[in-house]
Order: sequence, then structure tokens, then C-alpha cells
Amino acid sequence: MLYINYWPKGGKKLHKVEPKVFLIGETRIQEDELGLYLDHIGVSEWTSDAPSDIEKIVEVMGRLCYKSFKPGLNPNVVKIREHNDEYLANVINIKHGSVIEHGMLNFILADVSRVFTHELVRHRVGVAISQESLRFVRLTNLGFWMPSVFKNHPRSEEIMRFVIEKVEFMERWQVELAEMLDIANEKDFEVKKKLTSAMRRIAPIGLATTIGWSVNVRTLRHVIEMRTHPGAEEEIRLVFGKIAEKVKMRYPNLFSDYELKIVDDLPYYETKNSKV
Repeated sequence: MLYINYWPKGGKKLHKVEPKVFLIGETRIQEDELGLYLDHIGVSEWTSDAPSDIEKIVEVMGRLCYKSFKPGLNPNVVKIREHNDEYLANVINIKHGSVIEHGMLNFILADVSRVFTHELVRHRVGVAISQESLRFVRLTNLGFWMPSVFKNHPRSEEIMRFVIEKVEFMERWQVELAEMLDIANEKDFEVKKKLTSAMRRIAPIGLATTIGWSVNVRTLRHVIEMRTHPGAEEEIRLVFGKIAEKVKMRYPNLFSDYELKIVDDLPYYETKNSKV
């Protein structure tokens, strides 16, 4: 990745993290059932050259809207786009975005901060979210990602040491408080949960966490536009730059219109087909 974390020489061994993106699932086509549908409408010979099931299912949902699987199936249609890339390019160009919603992608975003997740959950339409719960997960070490605004400051060495020292102090605070509460020897899990929940209140919002994020392709296109924009917060730009890089490679016909630019050492994915 273009962005490199910075830690001053001589600093303590803090748990340093870099946000990570894992694409763990995607919508798959049941080919036998699709075959039955194609037989039902009389186009059992229809095939697609889509490079993925996601792109194929978007094509199928689009074609059923107009019965455009072959010329003449709909008397109004005498010519069709035969290839998946040109078909999806037209869908995007005419902003027929509803058919793109059928493809769902499932991500795990690890070592992101709660600053990031508070920004992410503002995108609610077309998503499902599951986040690591600090009511149940007791903090024993605090992963931390350092913003570049500290790195680039004229007093960067001093600032970085100050930040590291404070985060390490809060980490020790978690460990020492757990010892004071004797939480490790607490047998009643409901009590342990209440103690764990209370302890998280003195953890920094910048601590590393994990969130599961499922999203349809239409929403993802919008969020990539919004969150890689130079005006977006740095960490979320970093994460969605990684997401955009991954989906452009895996689903080229759905994201080929995005142009990569580098702004402030971070990726910015821009498209002429905004808000499909």
C-alpha cells in the first residue's frame, strides 16, 4: 500500500496495526435453478461470459427486466448486447442501479479503529454490520494506527512519542484495572460482562477493532466514491482504497469505470458514472 505508518526510533513496542480488508463471501448463482428459469422462458441455450457470479447475476436480473436474453424474445427487442462487459457498462451508463443491488459482498475489516467504524455505520442502506463487542471481549492490549497528520507535523518526533506514551498508559490502565477487579477469577459471566463493559469506557476511540460489513454492489460503488474522496477522513480513505483495489480486480465489469488517482499519498477512485 502507498501509505506507510510511521513510528519514531526508540519508541516502545506498542501494538502497531495497519487496517486490513478481507473479502470473505459473495453472492453465488445456483446454476441448476437458473437453468430451469431459462428453460421456462425458452432460452435454455443462453450463456454469459461474465468473469464472476456477481457480474452474471446482475446481468441476469437486468435482462429479465426487458426479456433481452435474445433478439425476438421480447418483440420490441431486435438487437441485444451479447457480452457481459458491454451489457454492464450500459447498465452503469444509463444508471439502472437497482439491478446492481442483487450482488452482495461480505467483508471483514480488521485492525480498524472505532473512529473508522463510527464513520462506516453512517452508511446504512444496503448493508449489514456485525462488530466486535467490547461488552464481551476484554481488552488486554490496544492496537493503534497512527494518523499521518502526526507524522508530518514539524514536531513529529515529540508528538509521536507523546501519543505512544499515552496509549501505552491506557493499555496498562486496562490491565491494572482488570487485576483490581479480579475479573479473571470472576465465575459469574454476567458480572464479568458488566465489568468488561465498564472498562471499555476508559479505552481510546482509536483502538483497533474488527467489523463485519456486507454490502450490495450499488451501495459499495457509492461508498467508494464518498470515502476515497480527498475530503474524507484519512483512515477510511485508506480502507476503501484497499476495498476498491480488491473489487476492481475481482469484478472488472462492475468497477472498470473507476479511475485511480493519488491524492495526499492515498488512492482516490473517481468515476463519471456517479450515483448509479
